[in-house]
Amino acid sequence: MQDGSDLNLAALAHRVAAALAARGWRLAVAESCTGGWIGKCLTDIPGSSAWFDRGYVTYSDEAKSQLLDVPAELIAAHGAVSGPVAAAMAQGARDHGGTHVALAVTGVAGPGGGSADKPVGTVWFGWAGPGDQCASRVERFSGDREQVRRQAVAAALQGLLSRLGAP
Repeated sequence: MQDGSDLNLAALAHRVAAALAARGWRLAVAESCTGGWIGKCLTDIPGSSAWFDRGYVTYSDEAKSQLLDVPAELIAAHGAVSGPVAAAMAQGARDHGGTHVALAVTGVAGPGGGSADKPVGTVWFGWAGPGDQCASRVERFSGDREQVRRQAVAAALQGLLSRLGAP
């Protein structure tokens, strides 16, 4: 994985832009622990309105349920930082946006809030593609809050590129 420096984030965002534009696809993002950072990286690119549709910052459990239709029961059963919730966030963002693809991020950026099974640095990613395609993956990052968040942004963009079959 790249180190998530600003230069690498910009390069990843440009690669995402090219991959989406080449397919004529639009993207929605749902962010929790990254707080809109993914959307910012993508909309820093001039002309992003051609392929970026919308972003949701759903930091609270209630926002995840209200804006993305993540069932409260799913959050209660698995926790907000989980694969099922990340996948549901991505699916909700895609469905509400009417986009081809969506990505979602939910995690524990720190410095507090971690637990034995979800320590600080635990971040779940969700991606929803055309139809019912949906996937999730967990990563564990080290560093302070900003470093965890920066690495999460990079991993989300890299994961999207992978799912788009882009180099």
